[in-house]
Amino acid sequence: MQAWVLHVDLDQFIAAVEVLRRPELAGRQVVVGGRGDPTERGVVATASYEARALGVGSGMPLRTAFRKAPEAVFLPHDRAAYEAASEVVMNALRSVPDVTVQELGWDEAFVGARTADPEALARRIQETVLAATRLHCTVGIGDTTVRAKVATGFGKPRGVYRLTRDTWLEVMGERPTRDLWGVGPRVSARLDGHGIRTVAELARADPEVLVAEFGPRMGPWYGQLGRGEGTAEVTDTPWVARGHSREETFQEDLTDRARVEDAVRRLTAAVLEDVTREGRPVVRVTLKVRYRPFLTKTYGRKIPVTLDPATVHEVAQDLLDRVEAGRPVRLLGVHLEMTMPAGARERTTPTRSAW
Repeated sequence: MQAWVLHVDLDQFIAAVEVLRRPELAGRQVVVGGRGDPTERGVVATASYEARALGVGSGMPLRTAFRKAPEAVFLPHDRAAYEAASEVVMNALRSVPDVTVQELGWDEAFVGARTADPEALARRIQETVLAATRLHCTVGIGDTTVRAKVATGFGKPRGVYRLTRDTWLEVMGERPTRDLWGVGPRVSARLDGHGIRTVAELARADPEVLVAEFGPRMGPWYGQLGRGEGTAEVTDTPWVARGHSREETFQEDLTDRARVEDAVRRLTAAVLEDVTREGRPVVRVTLKVRYRPFLTKTYGRKIPVTLDPATVHEVAQDLLDRVEAGRPVRLLGVHLEMTMPAGARERTTPTRSAW
């Protein structure tokens, strides 16, 4: 029997969890983010399909979402509820016989299995998750993790879709590179500068051009993405976060240097609590700043391995010297990167991290 990779993705997960708690919201426009007040600053965590149809998307300012969907129900982000629901989902996946489950986040996972009928397995997974959680999911089937992940998009919502080496270019070839998992707008624009606009063009791209543009590690990786290549291995070794972060959007712009310093100190202390619980030393400090109206920049520095909170605080404050003086600040964030424990698995598949 052939080895297959299945990508399980919960449909509108956060919104769906909220609808389970409030059944009267079923079929309505639901937007989750911030404190649930669209008159305040904050961003959309997720939206129901009904709200998405009006143009509401993750990462959008809540005020913009309200202009697009004024009849929507806005709800606050409830991390504890989503973590609890995710745990039930992952336990349900692990209850399926003869599969390996690799968690990717609250609402998605890779499932590895040897089977002659991956579609039947996908439907069994959907039924198992629905029975355990009352939540629906989509399953993408592939011969690599990349193809399985991309296949999920074609199955949304509640569907099953298979994408393999034989069908990859037929399905994806004429699509823009932006449609690939791990290719964001910046990477897409850099590819466009070399005349690489479609997936097929990326698949055929000169490796030397990609290496020159993106470096010896990421250049070949983007070429592989264009061909849908990647690992077919699914491992249940727990994923260990490379770091922790906290950020805050301010209801009024910060213009006073002392207030900015206080905010960074507060955020750094909060992240240090997470780091201390893990007991892993810090190796890099990154400061995220969003200026008015919506320009985001990050400033980072590698540091000698340390567990000393005073050292981390000092570096975080030093990074403030790179913040543009006098420019109003609407968001601040602090990210602390840690050493990886021996034998740990870190994320090697492409992500679209805000950091």
